[in-house]
Amino acid sequence: MAPRTRAEALSRERIVEAAVELLDADGERGLTFRTLTERLATGPGAIYWHVPNKGALLDAATASVIATALTVDAGGSPQDEIRAIGLSLFEAIERHPWLSPQLALQLSRSPRGSVTPRIFEAIGQRVSALCIQETTWFTATSALVHYVFGAAGQNAANSRVLGPGVDRAEFLRAAANAWEDLDPAEFPFLRSIADEVREHDDREQFLTGIELILAGMTGGSRRP
Repeated sequence: MAPRTRAEALSRERIVEAAVELLDADGERGLTFRTLTERLATGPGAIYWHVPNKGALLDAATASVIATALTVDAGGSPQDEIRAIGLSLFEAIERHPWLSPQLALQLSRSPRGSVTPRIFEAIGQRVSALCIQETTWFTATSALVHYVFGAAGQNAANSRVLGPGVDRAEFLRAAANAWEDLDPAEFPFLRSIADEVREHDDREQFLTGIELILAGMTGGSRRP
């Protein structure tokens, strides 16, 4: 039996895994075929055998992370499963800051690709199991998907702005204090929620948002 070539020995899965590692470390700018060949200790030809260009590599890395996030064990009611899937996606975007812009790009550029249909299907199946009219399924699923992308993406963006050396609690306290100092006649609402900003937890806030959407869908029924 003839020995395998290096291109055959190096799997597509290992290439994607290494790409995710590079993206996590340095963002999209840090992912090049040169850095990838160095990470894998191989030549570019072995990588091109599996992935034709950087765009395809980014798509594959995005699909890999999302596939893992959607394999969450979400047993329970449809509402419980929606919460579990939403939180799993939220945490995936939090762990991989490069993921949010890639999801936005895929959602707008390639709605028929591998990622967008999987997310809509995972959430849509649970929405269709709720006691709501079938004519609202698309709108309800879209509301949840866009909320997950928006809230998780904003959280990831905040983390990038703060950077690793900034204490988040201190940042929130400073923001809340600044809101409390605003003109009460011009900014009564911001002043009223300053304490919430100071003490809030990102995950709890995210799940509360999902609760509000689910309550709207199901006529106000809430999680027990």
